Amino acid sequence: MDKLISLCKRRGFIFPSSEIYGGIANGWDYGPLGVELKNNIKRAWWKRFVHGRDDMVGIDAALIMNPKVWEASGHLKHFTDPLVDCKKCKNRFRADEIGAKCPNCGGELTQSRQFNMMLKTFLGPVEDESAVVYFRPETAQAMFVDFKQVLQTTRKKIPFGMAQTGKAFRNEITPGNFIFRTREFEQMEIEYFVQEKDWKKYYEVWLDEMKQWCAFLGLKDSELYFHEIPDGERAHYSKRTIDIEYKYPFGQKELYGLAYRTDFDLQNHMKSSGADLNYEDPASKEKFVPHVIEPTWGVDRSVLVTLLSAYNEEQAPTSEKGESDMRVVLKIPKALAPIQVAVLPLSKKEELSKVAQKIAKDLREHFVVEYDETQSIGRRYRRQDEIGTPYCVTVDFDSLDDKAVTVRDRDTMKQERIKIDELDDYIIEKFKNEQ
Repeated sequence: MDKLISLCKRRGFIFPSSEIYGGIANGWDYGPLGVELKNNIKRAWWKRFVHGRDDMVGIDAALIMNPKVWEASGHLKHFTDPLVDCKKCKNRFRADEIGAKCPNCGGELTQSRQFNMMLKTFLGPVEDESAVVYFRPETAQAMFVDFKQVLQTTRKKIPFGMAQTGKAFRNEITPGNFIFRTREFEQMEIEYFVQEKDWKKYYEVWLDEMKQWCAFLGLKDSELYFHEIPDGERAHYSKRTIDIEYKYPFGQKELYGLAYRTDFDLQNHMKSSGADLNYEDPASKEKFVPHVIEPTWGVDRSVLVTLLSAYNEEQAPTSEKGESDMRVVLKIPKALAPIQVAVLPLSKKEELSKVAQKIAKDLREHFVVEYDETQSIGRRYRRQDEIGTPYCVTVDFDSLDDKAVTVRDRDTMKQERIKIDELDDYIIEKFKNEQ
């Protein structure tokens, strides 16, 4: 884990937030490479689950909603974790994650009490109880509150789903483990509306979809565990929950979740708001409140497990015959790589730079391209390996005569000589074959 965190900071994936002021508790900023990886994951998710389906629409709702939303949803009452304090060192912990003594100093702990994780703020110029609002702790509630409008404007028929990506905020007692648990995070979430009689069928459908997504990220079956959450431990709204857990370096913990929320949310919002959130079947004219299957993906945890699964250290040959050294390579799925192609002239000489820059410009029509002419070609290959670039295009002095370049594959290190005028099509085909 320490090696990955170091790489992320050194190469521009993820930085400590506000670092020049000493940082802020478990706050992280995505750097130039990190934001590309993160956005690639979100775009792939949206393409797969929204654009790739007839039964899905998307929304993008406000971060701050009417506080009555959170009363109706049960979050103000039930969205809590058990909190204890150490009487000696004054550190705070989640009571369900530690033993009878303080894990830091062995001191005595206070009695457990419930701590609400809603992040409170004030809306408007006066800070009093009438101005209290909350940053959303999940993206889900907007999809229930907007159910009627979406139904009217899209004319979707059940079963159908609503999808949303966006920030959520939870005042976690003990954030930590890099970007695994933070107070500000991003979700990719779906509320899939079904008839009650069909919920088991669609639960299994979405479980399979989530398994396929894990495979798309490059996760191995051996790294995953599907944990059926027992009665008494599920969220207040759920009748069935499976946590998809990942074997992190710091232990096996939750990655994604799949919940059957019944009609809990729509019923509560109907009672609280007075709005009619029934669905009318266009054929039978039957009215009913839909039940909901909710698959939830964390964006930040998706980034983390993609990096963890992709991180490899392996022996690789050097330019010296018969010698090898250790190379670090991120074997990120090629469709998600922050930089897709690196263009590397063998030297800085103008005759090579001119050709290489033209190639880079042309490739940018279809790919995210990095141009690099500093240091030796071997060092540049290693740098591109370390940031997960699938293909390196080397322009050498032979290129001036044969109008061809060397294309190096990140994973195999195999090199092929390709004509410059065929290069674009060659790399496009390579990416197609990887999907």
